[in-house]
Amino acid sequence: MIDRQIIFEVHRLKNMGYSQRKIARELRLGRDTVGRYLKEPDRVYAANKSRPSKLDAYHDLIDQMLEKYQYAHAPVILQRLKTEGFDGEISIVRGYLRKKRGQLKSRQAFIRFESPPGRQMQIDWGHFNTLTYGNTKRRLYALVVTEAHSRMLYVEFTHSQRQEALHQGLLSAFKFFGGTPQEVIMDNMLTAVIERQGSVIRYNDAFLDFLRVFGINPKACNVRAPYEKGKVERSIGYIRQNFWPLRSFKDLSDVQAQMRGWLNSTANVRVHQTTGERPSERFDKAALRPLPQMLPDCRETTSVVVHKDFAVQFDGNAYTVPPWSIGKQLTIKADQTAVSIYHKDKLIATHKRCWERKKRIEIPSHQEQVRKLHKRLWQDRQVAMFSSLGTEALDYIEALAGARQPIKKNVIRMLALKDEYGVTSLIYAIRKAMEYKAYGADYIENILYQEMTPQKKHPPLKMRNDALNHIQLTEPSLAEYDTYVLKRRHEKDD
Repeated sequence: MIDRQIIFEVHRLKNMGYSQRKIARELRLGRDTVGRYLKEPDRVYAANKSRPSKLDAYHDLIDQMLEKYQYAHAPVILQRLKTEGFDGEISIVRGYLRKKRGQLKSRQAFIRFESPPGRQMQIDWGHFNTLTYGNTKRRLYALVVTEAHSRMLYVEFTHSQRQEALHQGLLSAFKFFGGTPQEVIMDNMLTAVIERQGSVIRYNDAFLDFLRVFGINPKACNVRAPYEKGKVERSIGYIRQNFWPLRSFKDLSDVQAQMRGWLNSTANVRVHQTTGERPSERFDKAALRPLPQMLPDCRETTSVVVHKDFAVQFDGNAYTVPPWSIGKQLTIKADQTAVSIYHKDKLIATHKRCWERKKRIEIPSHQEQVRKLHKRLWQDRQVAMFSSLGTEALDYIEALAGARQPIKKNVIRMLALKDEYGVTSLIYAIRKAMEYKAYGADYIENILYQEMTPQKKHPPLKMRNDALNHIQLTEPSLAEYDTYVLKRRHEKDD
């Protein structure tokens, strides 16, 4: 299977103006394969897996030799490898050494590099203590994005460094700058780089898919080479010294609002020490690439099931949904400010995101819908008749609702069982069913069939008016009669 790295390269070369034939030649792919991935980048096609190299098992040994003497030649290293059982050719040893030489060059002295307008943005995370919400503390991070030529800054605060937070922050930055650069520079964060062997880098597939939409080329710094993204490193230090001290914040939106004000009034209008110009004046928006018409949905997405309390669980909190969705599979999409809940592709609820934990966030209309449903349920004549049998019957109706069983259908069947077996037997069966958490008229009927004998009753008298044949009366409450008799006794005694 061709990995996301190759798909990204296909689109990057196409954006550079390469023909389909030239892309195929550069990446050693068939032209038909290149065409398919240009047309459908998200589709998975089968491909032959490359064979492992004989040298793979000896990489660590070569690295140890290079640490002792970094300029060792391939023939010398080959001799040592043969004593360890290596039977390959010198060509693959030379190929590996060429890759390692590139890594060793990073230890040499460097000069300051200035990017032309629109070429490069540098990104990095900064950690800024915590914010407190009630009894909950959330870690606070800042995604800092610097346009390399102008030193124009954008900062987005988050409570997470997850993949979705990175993508949301970058998308907000691109909107702030009004376009995208040709490349982004970052360190080896796991949300961007998942594996690195010297100069050979395997980027995070989700990160490549995000960048492909904008035609941006990623560049990861060498290990232990922070100077390669020095502009954003210095920006984080500047934020710690100039923005963060002597401020207090209520919540995440307050931090972000204060940061926006600081960017507009201080950071992007001060005279930069290196360039001698104001970032806002040096910034050339026209040099950036325009944003695509269809922007990616970078929200955190998860699938959930609605509980019987008509709520879904997300990030330590419960968010209500319409009661008709109980038991259904829904999709949550969340960003920094809102939690949106969908049934299939239809939006059914939107909540303000809560950063506390163990809270229930309700929409009043959902609670009102539940009250109306219960009111209509208890106003039904047959349900009211069944509930008059006592507390066991009431509890069983609630259990049926919690088990998402059709209440009216089950009630009608249990009333018929009452007529056949009697009230006492029915209550016994309900108690036993509740004990085993067996909810439904089928369970009640099975218990009665196995343990009870139907009452022998003469068939009722048939009336000419058929409606009169279906009249059913609620069971009288004997407790009410007992109360009445005791009251009369007290009156006589007085």
